Amino acid sequence: MQTLSFNVISRHPAPATVDVEIERVVIAGWAGRDPAAIRAHIDELAALGVAPPSTTPCFYRVSAALLTQAPSIGVLGARSGGEIECVLVDSPAGTLVTVGSDHTDREVEAYGVAVSKQVCAKPLGRDAWLYADVADHWDAIEMRAWLIPRDGERTAYQHGAVSGLLAPDVLWHRFDDRRTMPARCAMYGGTVAVHGAIAAMGDGDAFEMELHDPVLGRSLRHRYAVEVLPVVA
Repeated sequence: MQTLSFNVISRHPAPATVDVEIERVVIAGWAGRDPAAIRAHIDELAALGVAPPSTTPCFYRVSAALLTQAPSIGVLGARSGGEIECVLVDSPAGTLVTVGSDHTDREVEAYGVAVSKQVCAKPLGRDAWLYADVADHWDAIEMRAWLIPRDGERTAYQHGAVSGLLAPDVLWHRFDDRRTMPARCAMYGGTVAVHGAIAAMGDGDAFEMELHDPVLGRSLRHRYAVEVLPVVA
């Protein structure tokens, strides 16, 4: 079990801090609404040697201990990279929405997707919205991510809308035949296509991500850096 604290930003004036106990972490893969977009993402990964999924969407279970709100993560080698995702979290205040990254080792992914999900830490933000505050305009939410090389300029990496992904209630139903968020669970809800080739991050590189709500005029942001650990034989 993992305990995390979130700064819940609601439509009420004052934000509240909520402590959340998470027992299950689920990563929804190939969770798009558009079959053509799903095929494009499968093709992106196929170029890296990743086998296609047995079904779509796929739900990968990973250890709750992998969740982190820290400003940096350690990875083995320089073959890993981030993917922006909406993260849905069951909490005492109701279902929360935050921004996260399904950080993945691309070399391991070519060996086995399920294994690659368990290899890297799973960053997520400290700020969160109440799902109830955004449910009525969910499809308007935008997803943006940038790569920031250690000695380079910030460049756009991903940009899309959650309207291209399965809605939360559909994901929940596909996962366990319910229309509500599973108890004590954090669910990564899928990603959007990258601009150009899938990137690998080197030591000191950073990944910045944002969920933007144009209806309420607010954003959730998180940034983390990568520390590349030596691979010792």
